[in-house]
Amino acid sequence: MEAYKKVMIIGMLLVIANVTMLVNGQTFCHTTKVGRDACKPYVNGDNSVDKQNPSSDCCSAIAKADLQCLCRYKDYLPLYGIDPEQAMQLPVNCKLMNSFHC
Repeated sequence: MEAYKKVMIIGMLLVIANVTMLVNGQTFCHTTKVGRDACKPYVNGDNSVDKQNPSSDCCSAIAKADLQCLCRYKDYLPLYGIDPEQAMQLPVNCKLMNSFHC
């Protein structure tokens, strides 16, 4: 049982390290750092922006993103200050689709 816990901890650390490298890197699930930065105000709990009307730069980034790829990392988004529920609303708020669920 102790060995299992160690393997799980190491696995989680590797996932977090990979997500950190991907998010801080140039591309992640077909999104660029510029595109992700354009969407940050709409997913980070900032109440100074209208969440229902993301910018055209953000919506352009979401239109190019691999949404199923992003879904795989949904549980890790809070580590980067991203509200997963707000993030999952971006495709709908950008009027790219009627509904979206991971």
